[in-house]
Formats: sequence, C-alpha cells, structure tokens
Amino acid sequence: MQYTYLGRSGLKVSRLCLGTMNFGPETSEAEAFQIMDAALDAGINFFDTANVYGGKDHRGRTEEIIGRWFAQGGGRREKVVLATKVYGTMDDPHDGPNTAGGLSAYKIRRHLEGSLRRLQTDHIELYQMHHVDRNVSWDELWEAFQVQVYQGKIGYVGASNFAGWHLVKAQAAAKQRNFLGLISEQHKYSLLCRLPELEVLPAAQDLGIGVIAWSPLDGGLLGGNALKPGAGARSSRNAERVERHRAQLEAFAAFCRDLGESEANVALAWTLKHPAMTGPIIGPRTLQQLQETLRAVEIDLDAAAMARLHEIFPGPGRPAPEAYAW
Repeated sequence: MQYTYLGRSGLKVSRLCLGTMNFGPETSEAEAFQIMDAALDAGINFFDTANVYGGKDHRGRTEEIIGRWFAQGGGRREKVVLATKVYGTMDDPHDGPNTAGGLSAYKIRRHLEGSLRRLQTDHIELYQMHHVDRNVSWDELWEAFQVQVYQGKIGYVGASNFAGWHLVKAQAAAKQRNFLGLISEQHKYSLLCRLPELEVLPAAQDLGIGVIAWSPLDGGLLGGNALKPGAGARSSRNAERVERHRAQLEAFAAFCRDLGESEANVALAWTLKHPAMTGPIIGPRTLQQLQETLRAVEIDLDAAAMARLHEIFPGPGRPAPEAYAW
C-alpha cells in the first residue's frame, strides 16, 4: 500500500480510503468485519463513514457496526485513521429543529457525541462537514470545531461537497483565528465527472487541502459491469445513463482490455494521478470486491494512457477561467 500526507497535516493515510456506506444496508455485519480486517491487513488505514449511513430508518447503523468491530480489540482502533461526517438528520425521536440538517454549533456538539457513542471511541481523527451550510457563519463553525479539537474529541476538520470559493472562505476565516482549518475536501470526481478540475481541485491544491474522491466509479458505470445485459436495470435512471454514455463505456472497456487491467482499477488509478488527490474512496460490498480493488495503487498510467482516457472522457481541459475564456 502507498501512503501520503492528508493535505498539509502530518497525518499519513493510505491512498485508498475504505468507504463503509454499504455496511448495514448491503453488507452484513459479519462480512463488514471481514472487509475491515482484510483492509487493515492490506495496509489500508483510512476508513470513511458518516453518522447518517445505515439505511432507511436506521441511520447510525454503519457507525454502530464499526464501533462493534473496534470493540474486538487487537489494535483495530489504534491502527485506523477514522473519518466520519456531520450535517444530515438522524432518526432520533428526541431531535428537534436544531438537530435537523445543518451545521450549528449546537448540532455539531450533539451529533459528535452520538457518533462517538456509536463508534465506541473517545475521538475521531477527521470530522467532516457533509455539506456546506450557508446559514451558519464561519465564526460559529470554527469556534465549534476548535472547542472539539481542544477537548481532544476530534483531531482535524474536513469538508465535503464544498465549492472552490467555499474552501477559500473557510481557510481565510480559519487563518484569522490562527486555526489550521480544513485539511481535506471530499468531492465527487471521476472520469465521467471532471467538473472539479475547473475550481475545486485547483483551489484545494493551492490551499494545501487534500482531496478525497467519492464515487470514483460514478455509481458503478465505470466498474466494468454497466454494459452487461440487465446491469442498468436497477433503476430507470441507471439504464438511461448507461445508454447516454454507451459509446464512451465501450471505448473505455476496449482500452482496459488492451491494458490488461479491470475498468474499476483503471478508473481508480486515474484519480490518483491528479496532484491534488489524496485518494479515492472504495466502497466494497464484499470481501472479493475489496481484494480486487487493491491492484489500483500499483497501476501507473503513462502519458499515452492518460491522453487516451482524456479522449474518451474529455474534461474541461484547463482550470477556470482559462477553460472557457482567453
């Protein structure tokens, strides 16, 4: 496994991040335990979750599964760089309007306590805002997070789904408080979704914020099964997307066959080539899927391969504003 620093922090993380969103809704607890054990054995030390993961009417279940895995001991908790998120509404019947979706200081404190309880730990290495909250000032946010850092409940703060200008505003406000600010931004990025190259990735790179790619296989379209008969039938939307991108997906499949690598691993390896990228999130439903994915960090796409992928999946070309202005 390869490792890198997360943003400009001193925290070293694996270049593959284990996503746990399937644990509970799609993956049984027993198999989730096997996946997490195998991930550690393979050198993956970066685990990502969120307080809302767990499926309909059971938000928090994924954190509970991870907590019970930690409780087995054997150094599991000590070996993991743990990341979770706050923003969404939980299923707690005692919640009121101040604990619905959003990021008030009140909400952050309450939901952090819930995550720590479910995860059976006293601290979280990376606490991420799951989305931007335009109703809360950065003064309130940074004060809330600073309190949790000073109390030892969180180590660092990250963001998710922020625009480039949100990252700039966040870091400017943190600097005024002599606070480290954001060390990471979790963002949708894939061969089929290259819009972050306009603003988010250049901003993150300039600010020293490590980018974590979510949905690097774009909902499974780049995973190698989308063109198989019946694969798009899981939903009408998926079927429509497969047809819309069929020519690209067929060209991509042919390219990967010539390369001798799976589509999923090539798509993951491509994300790793961007200089702002810490690593992609992998979300295996089974132990076999995890084992097959480990190959991604060993694939080094050369200039010719990158050029061909750009032909198949053209991005904006350059960052903004050069991508669309003189």
